[in-house]
Amino acid sequence: MPPQISLIGPMGAGKSTVGKALAAALQWPFIDLDMEIVAAAGMPIPQIFSQRGECLFRAIEGEQLQRLCSDGDAKVLAAGGGAVLHAPNGARLKQAGLVVWLDAPPEMLAARIGGDANRPLLKDVDPLMKARELALQRNGIYQNLADLHLRSDQHEVDALVQQVIQRQRSYGCE
Repeated sequence: MPPQISLIGPMGAGKSTVGKALAAALQWPFIDLDMEIVAAAGMPIPQIFSQRGECLFRAIEGEQLQRLCSDGDAKVLAAGGGAVLHAPNGARLKQAGLVVWLDAPPEMLAARIGGDANRPLLKDVDPLMKARELALQRNGIYQNLADLHLRSDQHEVDALVQQVIQRQRSYGCE
């Protein structure tokens, strides 16, 4: 049984929602990587971006991922949408256990994330255009890393949780 299940995918795909439900079902802790970054930086993500820039944000993200993926503890980890852009981060997630890509069409993602002031990549942009742009940039990376690809627009949270648990039970046995 893998010690960690990592949820990857775009903003608004349901990583936190599914992650919390999955962690509860497994009786494992749920870790939101963004919250770990906020704690390490001592400031909210929009402030990190505005005062220190995306490069510092990504550096803190990498440090926190390394810490979380190397501790060997059972957990459900919701990684930020861009966490996989740095290849070593993806390798860490793969080494730590099962990687699940939660996905949804850009139109649904835009509806879920539009107007969220805590998402600096959406500042002063059209959420639908940004969701499409990010999908073009990132979907190939998500696909290469994922052990399991689930569409969060096609299943209820409980059904997604059950699919991840089924895959987790067979992980390493194939």
